[in-house]
Amino acid sequence: MRKSWIILSFISHLNRNDIIHLFRVSAPIPKKISQILPKFQNVAQTSHYLVQFGLPSSGKLRAHLRTRGIDYRFHTEDIGLLCSGAVLPGSTFATTVVNGEFQGVTETIPHTRNFTRMKLEFYVDNEYKALKFLEHWMEYITGGSGAEQMDNAYNFKLNYPLDYRSQSTKIIKFEKNYKQSLEYNFRGLYPVALDSTRVQYQNSNVLKASCAFAYDRYICGKASSFAAAKGNDQNKNSAAAGKYGSDPRASIINPGVAGNDERFTEIVSTSKVFEAVKNSDVGNYFGYDALSSNVVSEGYYGG
Repeated sequence: MRKSWIILSFISHLNRNDIIHLFRVSAPIPKKISQILPKFQNVAQTSHYLVQFGLPSSGKLRAHLRTRGIDYRFHTEDIGLLCSGAVLPGSTFATTVVNGEFQGVTETIPHTRNFTRMKLEFYVDNEYKALKFLEHWMEYITGGSGAEQMDNAYNFKLNYPLDYRSQSTKIIKFEKNYKQSLEYNFRGLYPVALDSTRVQYQNSNVLKASCAFAYDRYICGKASSFAAAKGNDQNKNSAAAGKYGSDPRASIINPGVAGNDERFTEIVSTSKVFEAVKNSDVGNYFGYDALSSNVVSEGYYGG
């Protein structure tokens, strides 16, 4: 009560112009073009991205694809380069409505995060390996009966999920300077819908195949053990955390080394990773950067 009286007493001693000046809201100051333009010059482009598939570590799917003419190099490198269109993943929350304590007031509460399917489009090479990769991946999922497909007794029998779900597929969105990047790592990914591919005599064009992928979840940010050791996993700032301190070098993947997630699982502790850098045999195993003497892996480029 006393505070209100003091404020009213103060205002009563002000003249009209002082009161207008006291409660006046400042008009917005227009920004110059030179201040706005840099913001629009630094927008991300859609054309710089890379898709990398990492098949299950059990090796059964890889062995199946090998019998169908899909070698290791194709599914770790070439299929990603043939990906002509991709989408960065999305997610939604399932919600429930909770009635508040007062009549008519409600509150929406999220309870489950749902991940949307991801659709990728691929150029089909003249050996049709891109189509074979997708067809025979899906074939393996339901090919657990062991019978020959041409036999009348053939029936569908699902293989074990760990044998066909990828735990290390990723999409890396980066800029043309190869320094800024955003990485998505997928867990439990597998093809769920391969679209029909249209062919025709007239107006011959490049053949493309589209496939939708389902997955359990994705991680926004680097998720490899090497990135975790450096402290810049899951979009962390490596300068703020990490046993080995900050590293100002660029962090775009090296496309020449693929499937590193599977190989890194063979090195258990972080200390062994850094001991392995000094070992030329291990360096050749992971991919070795002779200029900076660093292991080259996904999420890291020595320079």
